[in-house]
Amino acid sequence: MSESEAKLFVIAAPSGAGKTTLVHAIVTRHPELRFSISYTTRPKRSNEAHAVDYLFVDEDQFADLRDDGALLEFAEVFDNNYGTSRSQVEEHLGKGHHVVLEIDWQGARQVRESMPECVTIFVLPPSHDELVRRLRDRRTDSDDVIARRLGDALSDMSHWDEFDYVVINDDLDKAIADLEAVLAGRGRDQATDNETLRRAVAAIVA
Repeated sequence: MSESEAKLFVIAAPSGAGKTTLVHAIVTRHPELRFSISYTTRPKRSNEAHAVDYLFVDEDQFADLRDDGALLEFAEVFDNNYGTSRSQVEEHLGKGHHVVLEIDWQGARQVRESMPECVTIFVLPPSHDELVRRLRDRRTDSDDVIARRLGDALSDMSHWDEFDYVVINDDLDKAIADLEAVLAGRGRDQATDNETLRRAVAAIVA
């Protein structure tokens, strides 16, 4: 990927699709990429670090960022607010670095409005059953939370056609390779207007 043509890649997915694992793998394998760290009002988990996983802020701080126009996008997810730093993205792009955003479909829609030249990618699980298994295997949520996440995930999946590309995360190595192809401009098989892909997606979201 040429640094003279810095691009903004927006990656979204339903909960349980494995988006975070994919993004971390890509950023590790490609140090030329810059990962935009999102703001969130969600409480920090024991395995997370401030300014590494998220920029953790309280509700008042988040409201100030939003009202000041400092957020490129923002959304409420599971009763918590998330947002992307506009200055952080613009700084990376200005230095010629490709930037990866890991956000939800609502945020992706806002980014497309502000930066229509961005490349949008939606990650899907291979099946409904696998999505349920992944959500349960996290073992960090109650049954009620899992049920809510599943309902929201199924709703989120209906927005896949708003994106430029879709990566189906069945086998992690293949999903990484597919995502790398998209980032390198070789993602024809992952393009949402590809009929073979559309048939595969239809079987998942049905």
